[in-house]
Amino acid sequence: MDFPVFHLDVFGNRGLIAVIAVLHVLINHGLAVGMMPLVACMEWYGHRKQDPRWDRLAYRILFVSFLVTTTVGALTGVGIWLSVSLVNPYSIGSLIRVFFWAWFVEWLVFITEVCLILAYTLTWKSWREGAAKRRHIRLGFALGLFSWITMAIIVSILGFMMDPGNWLSENTLLSGFSNPVYLPQLAFRTPLAAAMAGIIALFLIPFFVKRDDPFRNEATRAVGIWTLLFAPFVVAGGYWYYSVVPAAMKDNLAVSTLTLQFSGWLDDFLWIALATVVTILVIVQIAIKRPGLLPRVATVVPFIAILWLTGHFERVREFIRKPYIIGQYMYANGLRVEDYALLQRDGVLAYATYSNPLTEAEKTFVPAGLPEAERTAALARLQKGKDVFMDTCSRCHTTHGVNGVAGHLQRMFGDARWTPDLTADYVANMHNAQPYMPPFPGNKDELGFLATYLEQLQGNKAPVPGAQQAGVAIRPAGEAKLADGAASGPTASTQGARK
Repeated sequence: MDFPVFHLDVFGNRGLIAVIAVLHVLINHGLAVGMMPLVACMEWYGHRKQDPRWDRLAYRILFVSFLVTTTVGALTGVGIWLSVSLVNPYSIGSLIRVFFWAWFVEWLVFITEVCLILAYTLTWKSWREGAAKRRHIRLGFALGLFSWITMAIIVSILGFMMDPGNWLSENTLLSGFSNPVYLPQLAFRTPLAAAMAGIIALFLIPFFVKRDDPFRNEATRAVGIWTLLFAPFVVAGGYWYYSVVPAAMKDNLAVSTLTLQFSGWLDDFLWIALATVVTILVIVQIAIKRPGLLPRVATVVPFIAILWLTGHFERVREFIRKPYIIGQYMYANGLRVEDYALLQRDGVLAYATYSNPLTEAEKTFVPAGLPEAERTAALARLQKGKDVFMDTCSRCHTTHGVNGVAGHLQRMFGDARWTPDLTADYVANMHNAQPYMPPFPGNKDELGFLATYLEQLQGNKAPVPGAQQAGVAIRPAGEAKLADGAASGPTASTQGARK
């Protein structure tokens, strides 16, 4: 534990990553991977038919995609790197070590993609005739290809995080890249992106083509056919994807879909999701068969629905791999599976460089009237409990905010006092009752420290600031020494010297 703990105690660290990542995926899939080939096809078709209306529509849709992808899309892409590096630097560090050369290639592809979309957009009106137009069309298809390659590389990393496959024994880039989930996930996301692009285009057409223009019906019908063409491949890819998801992850489906409180509603939710898909397909069918009967407001329904379904899919994919952040290799708390035996023997604090100072609200848990020696000892115990919480729990949990531990304890124990014995027993066995929770990584003494810290949350409702607000302290020499009876390990001061 060599990094200060970034912590958002109201919104939650997971929420920060989720908002940024889901928004990026929606933009990347709908407006880049799927939309660029669609726009290029529109331009090609208009050139072939010598119909400038297709050219104008394609350019207007491209311009919207260009603005969104180069602003919000680019910022959220960088935002994923920043947020993950802050919240769980150990996971991103491990992924970089495995996929360094894949990410290197992806960045080259991404830079090429940026150059292509700039060239494609800015040369549209100047390359509009003859050989120049044909070059421009080829430029559009090249842009679509590079957009897809970017996704194809990143999808391998997403699959690796679910199931590393042979990498666990071979430890090579090739074995990590060719993980069991990679090709099925790619086979699902590729047609999904194309279908999303079609639905978004259906939504945009009424803004660019007047209702009394016959071309509006023609364009609506063509885009509807494009969308429906990819629908069977989305279903087939989704089934293949689901079939390779590890069985243990499938057991988390109810919780990952609806949260623990509403996990019993899974069947109802699946029926709602199915009804949503059917509604999308019905509207697309109307767009093909009777485009003149399709009012502008009707195109809003599949637009919102596909964004919701895709966004929720990303949430499920992120949660379903719990208790791991990298399957079978690293738990969601950022600790490697192979390190657990060491940490449970020596304690996590023996390897922690930083300490998270107690707030004034936390200090009030220890009565001021105690003798100085007792009060100092009690504060030290509470401090260790906070450090254990921040190092092992805070990457997924807040205290009283989103996914707050206080809320979980309240639901289990009610208004009765959350005694250390009670909470310690629960934390020690929580992974058995809730398999999406990692086992507690520390030793028995640290379990007691954590239980003491959790006890004070029953009366202390104040948010807990992270290192970005409250700062940190370097654990002084001797502070990282092991609890009584534990084996000897390196102190924080020697760790700092080595770094």
